[in-house]
Amino acid sequence: MIAELKGVSKEYKTGDQTIVALQPTNVKINEGELVLIIGPSGSGKTTLLSLLGCVIYPSKGDLYVDGNHVNKMSEKKLAALRLNKIGFVFQSFNLLAPLNSLENVAIPLQLLGIKSSEVKKRAEAALKMVDMIDRAKNLPKQLSGGQQQRVAIARALVSNPKIILCDEPTASLDKGSLDGVMSELRSLARKGKAVAVVTHDPRLRIYADRILEVENGIVTEKKDILNHE
Repeated sequence: MIAELKGVSKEYKTGDQTIVALQPTNVKINEGELVLIIGPSGSGKTTLLSLLGCVIYPSKGDLYVDGNHVNKMSEKKLAALRLNKIGFVFQSFNLLAPLNSLENVAIPLQLLGIKSSEVKKRAEAALKMVDMIDRAKNLPKQLSGGQQQRVAIARALVSNPKIILCDEPTASLDKGSLDGVMSELRSLARKGKAVAVVTHDPRLRIYADRILEVENGIVTEKKDILNHE
């Protein structure tokens, strides 16, 4: 187990109104599995992902990530936990336009203060893992959507995190690119990573080991999934 929510809920106050984004939730995320988090817009699935990613604190309950009690961690320690243990993959890729693929992938390692020779070696290894080493010198604008997403996955992987969190990673991809990206994520889960994917795309169900459905802030686990090895 890499992350656990014990009775965790998230509330936001706007004036005298309280909005409950996530109802009290008990969820475990394990290494070696790909978890799909599905639900309509505004259901609370992104809130759940943000809690798992240590981007926000819970309002109630206890959140643990890699053995750390997140509720009691300072912002500085939380930032270090995100940098060292969590990889993020976003729908919009978030690649920096002036930087080539290798330079984009290298950013997390540079933030960790790793020496430049080691940075280059590890960034190249991450690009090889997603079959993008031949595009190392390409700028984002010279890559297809699927290729950009693979570079984004390499960047999430480069610091060797224990958990990879993906927010709608296939929303702008065609069928061929979708299959490539999801196969890559499932392969990472098989190699021991914990992978959680937020989506509203039913095509992704076949890649999941588990499915968590979020509706009106309530999380339930779906049992009727096809698990393809």
